[in-house]
Amino acid sequence: MKAMGTIPADYRARDGKLLIGGSTAEAWIARAGDTPLFVYDMAIVRDRVARFRRNFPGIALHYALKANPHLPLVKAIAELVDGIDVASEGEARLALGAGMAASSISFAGPGKRDRELLTAIEAGVTINLESEGETDRALAAARGIGIRPSLAVRINPDFDLKGSGMKMGGGAKPFGVDADRVPGLIRRIVDAGADYRGLHIFAGSQALSAEAIVDAQRQGVALAARVSEEAGIAPPRVNLGGGFGIAYFPGDVPLDDAAVGAALRYTLADRPAILEQSYFAIELGRWLVGEAGVYLTRIVDRKMSHGEIFLVVDGGLHHQLAASGNFGTVVRRNYPLAVTDRFGGDAEEEVSVVGCLCTPLDRLGDHVGLPCADVGDVIAIFLAGAYGASASPAAFLGHVPSRELTIDVDQIL
Repeated sequence: MKAMGTIPADYRARDGKLLIGGSTAEAWIARAGDTPLFVYDMAIVRDRVARFRRNFPGIALHYALKANPHLPLVKAIAELVDGIDVASEGEARLALGAGMAASSISFAGPGKRDRELLTAIEAGVTINLESEGETDRALAAARGIGIRPSLAVRINPDFDLKGSGMKMGGGAKPFGVDADRVPGLIRRIVDAGADYRGLHIFAGSQALSAEAIVDAQRQGVALAARVSEEAGIAPPRVNLGGGFGIAYFPGDVPLDDAAVGAALRYTLADRPAILEQSYFAIELGRWLVGEAGVYLTRIVDRKMSHGEIFLVVDGGLHHQLAASGNFGTVVRRNYPLAVTDRFGGDAEEEVSVVGCLCTPLDRLGDHVGLPCADVGDVIAIFLAGAYGASASPAAFLGHVPSRELTIDVDQIL
């Protein structure tokens, strides 16, 4: 029997039934109309935002939209955060449609097409430039329509985020401008008459080590000061990226975000003079929404093969790729799972929970211990609020898309 990750403490039971936002899984399924279903609890998101505000006073909070773009969720989050960071024209339009002011949206990502640059400039969205070539194209697009563009520079830092699940900085990378070339690019942007909006530094993601994040933020502040001093131009904004992870797997220890906040306050209190008036932001996605999501999928078959029990569900990796172990992990480990109507019950048998796709990759729980479950029962997969539906191959094999429901927002998409 293989271990599972720990179910977030936000989830409780009533009469042995899992409660999500105060109601049972079956109640939410009835409201949505069917399984598979993602349910996102805004109360948990609000708790995470409040925690950030306590631990990071004076630091702006930006939402990384790529973590979860479900429109009702984004609309609710837009009222709580200071900005939204996007990585495509589609995400920019979604953020604007969710009510976020264009001046509070920043657009990062390599390979922006001319049309995307033009759309961002027309809307007043800040473009985080990823190269000198992208700078040329953005300035040309702005001249062509007679609009002063809002431009920032994304730095490829000369360090990475130790222990991160996905490293975004250090060494040769497709992301950002190498640090030694940034000062010259800043001067060029300013000389061209653009609205220089500052710097974006993102070293990695999904880190659980407070020490590693503290070190990366300290280096990020020093790097922002160094390139700004060399350019002779103070940055209005410094986005320090995010990287805050959540505990998915057995043995994972949750991030001590209070320690990160305390260290950042100390770092900023002693920051160089050129950064004295800079607006500092942290962009978070997974940490805000990951634990707020539950993926509900119903058992359609229970079968035995060579002495092993398989619970076959109506969902799978086409909705929740990460839980199958095929999204950014080297060794497959089990997300926390539960039988919704026997929540908290003792493990009574060893089973593998598999999806409905015709591929051996479609395994959502590998030799896990669960209470006895049968056809019609619902399996809950936790930590499903980030990189779920939108990060999975929904069109694979032509199965129906998952439903999504954001609790306390009166809309289902």
